[in-house]
Amino acid sequence: MAQRVGSGRLAIIAGSGKLPLYVAEAARDKGEQPFIFALKGESSTDWNGFDHMTISIGEIALFKKLAADLGIDRIIMSGGVSRRPPLGEMRLGLAGLLKIPKMIRMLTGGGDNMVLTAVIDLLESDRRKVISVQDVAPALVAELGPIGKVRPDDSSLTDIAAATKAARLIGGLDIGQGAIAVGGRVVALEGPEGTDAMLARVTDLKRMGRVSSKRRGVLVKLCKVQQDMRVDLPSAGLATIENAHAAGLAGVALEAGRSLLLDADEVKAFAERHDMFVTGIDPDAIGAN
Repeated sequence: MAQRVGSGRLAIIAGSGKLPLYVAEAARDKGEQPFIFALKGESSTDWNGFDHMTISIGEIALFKKLAADLGIDRIIMSGGVSRRPPLGEMRLGLAGLLKIPKMIRMLTGGGDNMVLTAVIDLLESDRRKVISVQDVAPALVAELGPIGKVRPDDSSLTDIAAATKAARLIGGLDIGQGAIAVGGRVVALEGPEGTDAMLARVTDLKRMGRVSSKRRGVLVKLCKVQQDMRVDLPSAGLATIENAHAAGLAGVALEAGRSLLLDADEVKAFAERHDMFVTGIDPDAIGAN
């Protein structure tokens, strides 16, 4: 159930990818009339079916003014953001000026989760709260177990355990959410470049013979240890499974209940067609502490 703080309107700050549109559609299905703030240079979705405007990522003061005018009381941040705004592009307003030292620390030295938490602090007020994607679109949350007929075999379970341990470690450092293991060995860790770039790197490593092409491997995506559950949950969709297939992987494992699965029907069909699995996992249950 959405965490309503009044009878106001829902705002969706939309970055790249399909997720913002799915969230907007789910909100409308619940009787909401979401207003879309499409991030300039990030969102490429056609928002003509929704009330919307384009806004730069650093225009915090403008967003607050518009949110007040529109009666916004809840905000969802969804979709990808490819870059951090330089401090010179930040328009914080009078109230935000006091937070400049904190923003400098976050933008120059913090990991993604730390930066997003700082942005939430700038956006919220007594009348306006940031809520999570899963509050409005719970159907997108990955469930425990495989979504199709294909299940991980013993070799893939070994890879899941290895990649899960690695993903936990880098998550604790606020570096990334994903890891890839092949033949029980971790071969790639997700950094700021994102999951697709990591998968492309493994594709190249296999082509060059640096990683065995005879073994398939697994991609695992987990929440970071200190993850703010309102933003930037691990996610996978059809593009992820297609790129995993291109990298020769056997499948993808997502943290059940704490990650998002997009394009579920298309993902299931593609995975079964290529003898791949997509499964929700409980990291604690596989001993990844």
